[in-house]
Amino acid sequence: MKFIDNIPMGMLLVVCVLLGLSPFVPEPHLLEKVRMLSQGNLKKPLDIFDLLYHASPFIILAIKLFRKQKSGATK
Repeated sequence: MKFIDNIPMGMLLVVCVLLGLSPFVPEPHLLEKVRMLSQGNLKKPLDIFDLLYHASPFIILAIKLFRKQKSGATK
């Protein structure tokens, strides 16, 4: 998990915005996939992979923030 600590926070935030929300029009892709998941329409393996792909920066950010808060570091 040390490699997550070494990712610069600024770069991770940029990746979250760009990968997590692209394409921006007509709606962010991640929101579309979450909506499909909540409606029970997320059944194709490609759609599930796509959800995980677009959500992965947010998952890494959550892990990084949790580890940072747990250790009390000010990196």
